[in-house]
Amino acid sequence: MRSVRRRTLLAAALATGALAAIPRKDPAHTDILFIGAHPDDEAQNLSTFGQWRERHGLSTAILTVTRGEGGGNATGPEEGAELGLLRETEERTATAYAGIENVYYLDKPDFWYTLSAPLTARIWNEQDTLQGIVHLIRRTTPHTVVTMDPRPFGQHGAHQLSARLAIEAFWKAADPTAFPTPDLAPWQPRRLLTQNANFQHLLGPDTPRTPRTDPATGLPVIGVWSGTPSREHGTTWAQAERHASRAYRTQGWTTLPPEVPSDPAHLDSDWFTVLAEDAKPIEAPVHRQPELRPLYAEFRDWTHRIGLPWLANNAQPAYPRRPSTTIPAVTHPPTLNGGETEYPGPELRLTHWQGDTTTANDCSATAKLARHGDDLYVLIRVHDDRPGAALAENDVKRHWRTDSVEIAIDPRGDADDTSTTFKTGIVPRTSPHGHPSAERDADNHQGPAPLRLAAHTTPHGYTIEARIPLTDLPAPPDPDRFALNILVYDSDTADRTGQTRLAWSPYGSPQADPYVWGTARLPGYTPPPMPRTPPRIPTEAARSTDSPASLAQARRLAERG
Repeated sequence: MRSVRRRTLLAAALATGALAAIPRKDPAHTDILFIGAHPDDEAQNLSTFGQWRERHGLSTAILTVTRGEGGGNATGPEEGAELGLLRETEERTATAYAGIENVYYLDKPDFWYTLSAPLTARIWNEQDTLQGIVHLIRRTTPHTVVTMDPRPFGQHGAHQLSARLAIEAFWKAADPTAFPTPDLAPWQPRRLLTQNANFQHLLGPDTPRTPRTDPATGLPVIGVWSGTPSREHGTTWAQAERHASRAYRTQGWTTLPPEVPSDPAHLDSDWFTVLAEDAKPIEAPVHRQPELRPLYAEFRDWTHRIGLPWLANNAQPAYPRRPSTTIPAVTHPPTLNGGETEYPGPELRLTHWQGDTTTANDCSATAKLARHGDDLYVLIRVHDDRPGAALAENDVKRHWRTDSVEIAIDPRGDADDTSTTFKTGIVPRTSPHGHPSAERDADNHQGPAPLRLAAHTTPHGYTIEARIPLTDLPAPPDPDRFALNILVYDSDTADRTGQTRLAWSPYGSPQADPYVWGTARLPGYTPPPMPRTPPRIPTEAARSTDSPASLAQARRLAERG
């Protein structure tokens, strides 16, 4: 009788485009399973998950592949596994606002911000991660799987890969030959949704009522308005989601305004692309792009391999022409005193890339470059009307939390991700002595950066000068294809959060996308013989066996079973 009732409810749900809660005996069962990479990737959809529970009786569970060990920390010096356990606590606190009880982790490492799904796949052990997702789908038997956007441009590589693996697992979970185990039967979810950020500018309660199509893939898009009242919270679900979001304290989200607009016309919706209904993929015309760069060609090949080639429609953007400059050789090394006369080359002007738009008086910057022998010299002048927090000398990792500069170098000019590049973040002042400090970040060898530095600060900004040995780069520089980018992070607050970002080449996510870095020729330079250095990527990850909350969840589910 239960199976007949289940099929009847399911058929009715699919026929109407809605979903009714389907009763099951397994305590791990959930109606909706969200699959993300980090402990906050679900945050933008908590108003939707809360509404579905309150209005339709639908339960949601979360699968987070990592605990965000490589992310920022606006509350303290914790990093690695210690930070990951803090972020797990934040995620459980935030998702509880939507009535979510179960959050699962695959204990994969969150290493650093990359735009490369292939690099992430190597670090995560792709097949092992896919197996974990397949097994959890079989265990939780969801009707609907919700995941992130798998498309590559401007997307964190971990977001891309978690979405890719969720999409593959959606069908593999029903395949008895895929990762079989005696205690888990095959299971086929019925509906597959991915997050869609293309319609966030549409406000008001009427916008989700209009049928919409994703402009790139041609697939249908559904919206869920956040302004629906919540009986449980006594406010709108938009406001409940804001309360929840402020629980992600390490990510600086306590700086979000505590109140959302009270006018319904100013409240947005959550948007989802529909990839599958009734377990069948929704098809769309395929638009092939010529001359794809390697990262986008790999994504196209993946979409063909899984039978969803329309997902690659227009995936590669129309990259603008990269800026270029020449780095002149000088006969005497600059003295690292902030003087411009020792830099005969052109001045590079940085422009707005991300965050608050500012005036030149608030934040503006220029840079000059020179080479002496095997050393690159960089002079960066920043006009800044208000200093950010002074980080401790031993806490300059994640430099973007305060005023800082970043120098990114692709020595061969052929990088597809930053694991073959040199990137250093430099803060002009640290506590307690006010010295500048540098670190390598999200590159070939993340960690301390023993550079020669000089910094001069004034009430109106700061100057940073650095000497970078070209022999410290991960590969011999190609004088004709040498590429770099220079970025400035501006923080006007003491809470270790940034407000504005500038870059010499500001397109997309320029700190992590070598495809946009400008070319900088090195005339007359012949590099000495030097090997290519394989990347050293941090793989520390928090473990569920070390998490009191995860252990308590496992005991609770076992007791209910």
